[in-house]
Amino acid sequence: MKDLSIILVNWNSLAFAEQCIASICSNAHGLDYEIIVVDNASADAPCNRLVAKFPWVTLLLSERNLGFGRANNLAAQQSSGRNLLFLNPDTVVLGDALPRMVDLLTANPQAGAVGCRLINTDGTVQTSCVQSFPTVLNQLLALDFLKRRWPATPPWGIRALGSASHHKSVYDVDVVSGACILIRRHVFEQVGGFNPEYFMYAEEVDLCHCIHRDGWKILHTAAAQVIHFGGQSTTSREDGFTDIAMRDSVHRFLRRTRGNAYASLYRAAMLASAVCRLATLTLVYPATALPGQITRREPVARRFRKWLRIARWSIGKNSWQQAVSEACPANALPGDH
Repeated sequence: MKDLSIILVNWNSLAFAEQCIASICSNAHGLDYEIIVVDNASADAPCNRLVAKFPWVTLLLSERNLGFGRANNLAAQQSSGRNLLFLNPDTVVLGDALPRMVDLLTANPQAGAVGCRLINTDGTVQTSCVQSFPTVLNQLLALDFLKRRWPATPPWGIRALGSASHHKSVYDVDVVSGACILIRRHVFEQVGGFNPEYFMYAEEVDLCHCIHRDGWKILHTAAAQVIHFGGQSTTSREDGFTDIAMRDSVHRFLRRTRGNAYASLYRAAMLASAVCRLATLTLVYPATALPGQITRREPVARRFRKWLRIARWSIGKNSWQQAVSEACPANALPGDH
């Protein structure tokens, strides 16, 4: 059995995947590993260029987009490593990050999974590499204007958000990012893998919850670093997919773990937040017609459309399925779940 099975899910990101695999080859010193790439019906499938450059990589071609969780589950079934590393293709492994993560997992028998420090290309830390489990309160506090007021750890304390920039090397956390998560095979199988009910944005949250539920710890190490290109984007897609799918996934997680009443409270909180935002933007918009303010008009209008979509979702008038159908071509839709 190999030390490590590294799994990448590709969807129209072949250039990133090639760069990621090259960084693994340069830095996975001393590890007996395999790489499995699942292509989720990309436009450039069957990835001939990747096969030509890395003929030893196992390539699994899906005729349709299975979604993140299902594609990873498929690859895990075909893998042979005692440990599984789920790695986004838009990453670059730095130095001895992989051996450090494997060594940390091996040295801590109570740990079921390990995450690393994700950084931007300018070297800044992506605080999303560690997270707390969603609650109504911390989801409200994740709003942009509160982030600007309390850019580090809010005064009431969200443990995982503060730890990413701390100098301590290893942390016991709630959730690590799905962009790079190492998990023991038997733990992954024990919890049933990624929950296929999620389309995106909460698969790793649900997975980490199941790992904790079954008595395992999740560790984050600052000593292992991976560049994550996708984490630099802070602008929601104008098609509304991100706005709705993210909140729908959180709602699904809260309903599964805290019950229908709590999930309904989350919807109500999102509605209240959206109404406040819409009222504010309605007051601000006329000022964008003033001299020197015209460049603000479209950004204000874009934010208004975003919060209107969220308000509609909060009262059940919009869904992630609708957002997907509007944002993606038919052949890119995930399977029924």
